[in-house]
Amino acid sequence: MQETSNHAPTPKRLWRLMVVLLFLSLALVAPYLAEQVQYGLTRGQLRARSDAAAEQLSALAGSAQLVKLSDTSRAFRLVAQRIESSVVHIDTRQGRPAAGSALPDEWNHPYRRGAFPLQGQGSGVIVDEAGYVLTNHHVVNNADEIEVRLSDGRTISKVEVVGYDVLTDLAVLKIEATGLTAAAWGDSRELEVGDWVLAMGNPYGLDRTMTAGIVSAKQRRGFSQTPYQDFLQTDAAVNPGNSGGPLVDIGGNLVGITTAIIGRSYQGISFAIPSEVAREVYDRLRENGTVPRGWLGIEPRDVRSDQVDELKLPGPAGALVFRVLSDSPAAKAGLQVGDVIIEWNGEQVLDATELPLLVAATEIGSKAKIVVIRDGKRRTLETVVGERPEFDSLQPDDGR
Repeated sequence: MQETSNHAPTPKRLWRLMVVLLFLSLALVAPYLAEQVQYGLTRGQLRARSDAAAEQLSALAGSAQLVKLSDTSRAFRLVAQRIESSVVHIDTRQGRPAAGSALPDEWNHPYRRGAFPLQGQGSGVIVDEAGYVLTNHHVVNNADEIEVRLSDGRTISKVEVVGYDVLTDLAVLKIEATGLTAAAWGDSRELEVGDWVLAMGNPYGLDRTMTAGIVSAKQRRGFSQTPYQDFLQTDAAVNPGNSGGPLVDIGGNLVGITTAIIGRSYQGISFAIPSEVAREVYDRLRENGTVPRGWLGIEPRDVRSDQVDELKLPGPAGALVFRVLSDSPAAKAGLQVGDVIIEWNGEQVLDATELPLLVAATEIGSKAKIVVIRDGKRRTLETVVGERPEFDSLQPDDGR
């Protein structure tokens, strides 16, 4: 009779061994499985977003008003052909800089021999076939001689400065020439962040250079020396010499005037005066040579968060009156230092950069209502809007 080995595994022991092996396998595989599940979920989300984006892009591509993404290069070529003949190169010559004045970037270009005369350059855009050219004021500021070079190679030496507006940095020139092509005005208000825009100008003397980018932001205020500027921010490459040139949309329409960069050379941020502003200033300069603006006569500042309780305000919105000029409309209306202006003629004032724009747009000589908070209480004042003087020579009144 054969004996059964005591060492043979029983069914119970085999079951336990299988459970242990399964547990070890799961312990080793579980992280991998969890990772794959997470990847699958992420892929699903990305795929869903991709499919949704594809449907939207397909709808956009089918729109008669928009250029297909596959035709972007062709669109850029067409834009260049559309705007090229309207772009001009501006050369300036200044016998001696104004005393105490800082020279803009265009004046600092190394196209000079000896200390004097100084030579500068910039760009411009023809906006009327009759010979009207729009550019930046700082391109032609203090220039004794101005030459305009056209796309066909002609150089126009007889150039009239029709007018300029320092506060928006715009100037209108008039040249005597035939066969000109005017740029088509666009509406900067229709632009959205992410829209294609293209800049053309003469950076470092390189005629009719085109760069492309997108609208990075709108209504950039508060960083320039004047409160009357309201910039389009783009990432289209702009350098010294581009100033005054056109910024156009994907349809080749003029939506801005290139005017500024941060730093001495392009760093991915450039600014343009929106056509909404440029066209109004152009019309006024062409008609009158100047741009009269409404004027209040205060120095406004933003309300800091630590001033809210001190000034007994409901929040940090409004424009804090920091200075009041004597004999100004503000002084006559009874505005005082420490008042916080929260409304102008029924329009809410959100910050100190918004107030000057509202005042400037108000008809000179008209009456305006000002709602202020003084000592925690709302007060309504009335003023007669004055005309902003060219130079603020009036003395401040501390209002106390």
